[in-house]
Amino acid sequence: MEDYLQGCRAALQEPQPLHVVLGNEACDLDSMVSALILAFYLTKTAEAEEVFIPVLNIKRSELPLRGDNIFFLQKVHIPETVLIFRDEIDLHALHQAGQLTLILVDHHVLPKSDAALEEAVAEVLDHRPIDQKHCPPCHVAVELVGSCATLVTERILQGAPEILDWQTAVLLHGTIILDCVNMDPKIGKATLKDNKYVEKLEALFPDLPKRDDIFESLQKAKFDVSGLTTEQILRKDQKTIYREGTKMAISTIYMDLEAFLQRSDLLAKLSTFCQAHSYDALVAMTIFFSAHSEPVRQLAIFCPHMALRMMICGVLERSHSPALKLTPVPTTLPNLQAYHQGNTQVSRKKLLPLLQEALSAYFDSMKIPSGQPETTVGVSREQVDKELDRAGSSLISGLSQDEEDPPLPPTPMNSLVDECPLDQGLPKLSAEAVFEKCSQISLSQSTTACPSNK
Repeated sequence: MEDYLQGCRAALQEPQPLHVVLGNEACDLDSMVSALILAFYLTKTAEAEEVFIPVLNIKRSELPLRGDNIFFLQKVHIPETVLIFRDEIDLHALHQAGQLTLILVDHHVLPKSDAALEEAVAEVLDHRPIDQKHCPPCHVAVELVGSCATLVTERILQGAPEILDWQTAVLLHGTIILDCVNMDPKIGKATLKDNKYVEKLEALFPDLPKRDDIFESLQKAKFDVSGLTTEQILRKDQKTIYREGTKMAISTIYMDLEAFLQRSDLLAKLSTFCQAHSYDALVAMTIFFSAHSEPVRQLAIFCPHMALRMMICGVLERSHSPALKLTPVPTTLPNLQAYHQGNTQVSRKKLLPLLQEALSAYFDSMKIPSGQPETTVGVSREQVDKELDRAGSSLISGLSQDEEDPPLPPTPMNSLVDECPLDQGLPKLSAEAVFEKCSQISLSQSTTACPSNK
């Protein structure tokens, strides 16, 4: 594989037609491995002298944010230097020169910035439901399995099993296991086909790593932030919301809040991060498991604008649907408020509507009443309380039904899918989704083991 990838980099130096196998913009382990090995397979089975190159759809500088990717590359001895990233190849220039053919893997809808490349797409291999409005008019192979690497494995074993070696088998095997949460039937992510091809790989290569070992190693690497800078920790799993030009970042952080708050020069780094990306506020949600395997969630709100910070904290503290059950955590850092979150079932997805409501309430409080001079600046505590009361009323009515409820019957509790599989199929799983479902299973098992005395 390393020799093949070095050849790909050399091919970029010559002006020639290229078949680019492009993964998705998340560049998770499934996307990376599927792109690398599908391009390798197409190269080995091509009848003409066509050049197939895998491209990781992120900047090279973003790879450190994907710890499981780096861990697996090191395990199979593939140096990062031989990989090709999106900022190292000009796909638009290749397309304009008539030298680009695209094969999309682990996605089938290009972002708006790449809309001009759609006519270059010749093939799609994906494992999520088809978006008929945006799907390219080409050969599309889609099947709702747990991992796209399963479909790549199937294609190789049916088309050219002789090209598989231990290195490629390890990559495919480990990726499927991570994507399918160790094939755990309680989780419900693995399909019959996922199980089938994991077993086939294990039969062909009996010395593959044990399932439990590789899953635990990849999962640990995926959540590990020990080698990251503060900015990288904040960017690793981040969402952004907007309201009338105001931007708020919401970052999920996989570590104890106390340890995060003790990072060197944290206040300066938070300020620099917000200024560099034009964020007016930053909400950090830390999640981890305690020594007793119990889920722990904490919150930190950093915002130099006192009125906005008061509004965000007030909405979160007063929320009843859902109730976060917040307990303030003492901190000496200015412009920062921290909490322990008693309700561990409130994930970031459920927190987002509350934060949107806080922004709306803040802007309502800033509106200048008729007859009042426009030179008035700032927001009084009374104004904040008034808008919080209004926001609380709208939250109770507007969020009384769980924001994640699907239009069809709800998904069984043994599934990580947020919506009914019959509705939109199997979506990609975030680390947050895995954490939330594992928390639910852990709590349900604890309840079963220790029934209440009646």
